[in-house]
Amino acid sequence: MKVTVDTQKCIGSGMCVLHAPEVFDQRDGDGVVMLLIENPASELDSSVRESADACPATAIRLADQ
Repeated sequence: MKVTVDTQKCIGSGMCVLHAPEVFDQRDGDGVVMLLIENPASELDSSVRESADACPATAIRLADQ
């Protein structure tokens, strides 16, 4: 899976970090998403999908590879 984030859409809710802290973090100050791993290991697929589903701004995009 390939993960991309749209930092312009991010509202800093932190749902991504809550579900997949290995893949996402937030910038200090404004809380905007930071992508830590663009191609996470397959065992993280479920938590990454949960993060994308939980994002209120739909700032996370997933593409199967």
